[in-house]
Amino acid sequence: MATQRLSPEKWIDAGFLALAQSGPKALAAEPLARHLGTTKGSFYWHFKDVPAFHAALLREWHAKALAEVMDMLQADGPPDARLRAFGRSILDDPTESALRVWAHSDAAVAATLREVEAQRLTYLAHLLKQLDLRNPAFANALLASLIGLPQLHTTSDPHAALDALVDTIVALA
Repeated sequence: MATQRLSPEKWIDAGFLALAQSGPKALAAEPLARHLGTTKGSFYWHFKDVPAFHAALLREWHAKALAEVMDMLQADGPPDARLRAFGRSILDDPTESALRVWAHSDAAVAATLREVEAQRLTYLAHLLKQLDLRNPAFANALLASLIGLPQLHTTSDPHAALDALVDTIVALA
């Protein structure tokens, strides 16, 4: 095996892929190094230990998720189109479901998810107010639906369900 020292970003990208494909148990130096075709030494060059890698992975996901919310807050367009884009950003993130599973056994992951969810709920409430729907339960129900859709073991398209949900919300307005 040819050894190469990879950047921390390469390790984090590999971590996201491993998390989405195999869950949090795959977030260890040896399986990641094997996947990347390098040695564990490259991993430990950048990360003190596996918990430090986990923390870096969470920081990266947290930063990306919050930046996405901020970008959406500044985006133009009708509220229904923005709701669809927001929903697709969650549905199309393969890491989202895996993080939620991991959060059941890791308090730091759960705390990170809570912070991102709070920002997402604020954004959803903002969009729903533009549709004159001011009940905060709507934002909670919408976010819960978006989180739950990928968990359904059906052959139906979650994007079609998202579209139907947004159409229903718009009809209520």
